[in-house]
Amino acid sequence: MIVDVALGARTYPIHIEAGLLARAGALLAPLVAAKPGGKRLAVVTDRAVAGLHLPALEASLAAEGIAVDAIVLEPGEGAKNWAGLERVCEGLLALGVERRDVVVALGGGVVGDLTGFAASILRRGCGFVQIPTTLLAQVDSSVGGKTAINAAAGKNLIGAFHQPAMVLIDPQVLATLPPRELRAGYAEVVKYGLLGDAGFFDWCEANAAAVLAGDAAAQAEAIAVSCRAKARIVAADERETEDVRALLNLGHTFGHAFEAEAGFSDRLLHGEGVALGMALAFAFSARLGLCPAADAARAQAHLAAHGFTLSPAALGLAAPPARLIAHMMQDKKVSAGRLPFILVRGIGQAFVARDVALAEVEAFLAEVVG
Repeated sequence: MIVDVALGARTYPIHIEAGLLARAGALLAPLVAAKPGGKRLAVVTDRAVAGLHLPALEASLAAEGIAVDAIVLEPGEGAKNWAGLERVCEGLLALGVERRDVVVALGGGVVGDLTGFAASILRRGCGFVQIPTTLLAQVDSSVGGKTAINAAAGKNLIGAFHQPAMVLIDPQVLATLPPRELRAGYAEVVKYGLLGDAGFFDWCEANAAAVLAGDAAAQAEAIAVSCRAKARIVAADERETEDVRALLNLGHTFGHAFEAEAGFSDRLLHGEGVALGMALAFAFSARLGLCPAADAARAQAHLAAHGFTLSPAALGLAAPPARLIAHMMQDKKVSAGRLPFILVRGIGQAFVARDVALAEVEAFLAEVVG
């Protein structure tokens, strides 16, 4: 299956195919320039992914006469910072990567975000390809061109829009994913139903267990629907200048605040933060009278039934509401000192609310965080 992200001259394909990693070399070969000493390709990955999937990628490239130079990072959100960016940039420069070259990001969202940002600034911009190996990256972060690193003040605050040349998704690699990571990725799958596709949420209610149990057909369907939704949204509002792409942040404003409270660590994976944030967004919308309480309860019940902890206290993240608000005010969407929220009128009916009083948010958090 091929899903195009339609951006005019910068349109690129998302290839979705079981076993794709084994033939990635054939798709990457046209992007690799011949140089003295032969064709070489730089790959950025992390230690865990390198042990599982780098040999298959190397073999598929070797079949096309392409050698691999790998930069291997430590796994986890801790690599997505200034030090990690420096390591990737200096490593790519040492390998002689040029502006017309492409760099491959082989890994999850951390590797993709970090590599994409490095590619956006290296020699004022070189190409890159995403080969996502987690469900979260396959359905969300690998598509759309958002690249970034974290700062002490908050998540993804330093970055750039830089679209990949292509995205190669092999659902079979999910078989090596730990259950917690797979579940975290599922939060980004169900998000598409909750924000704009009630029919897909119905599908999720019927098929979430299969997705999380590793059913190949269910996973392929979840990935395909999610990528088509993301591609449509990105094509309509690439740089989030309208209110279309902002809807993808459902759950993120609340979620990022708790990720910051957790120190952007494995205490709270990004998908887990998004699930908590979506539950809170629905509950807050219901509190404001915007969303039927039954819809909020249904969304929360689905998330809880599939293993997400929706209590900040149970996660050990019962921070003072004022501190959580301070984290939220570092959100990239803040404009003129005001923080827009992605709220809902029901399942599949997200919208951008620009008139939310922070005092109401603080009062809501005081009730639910303890």
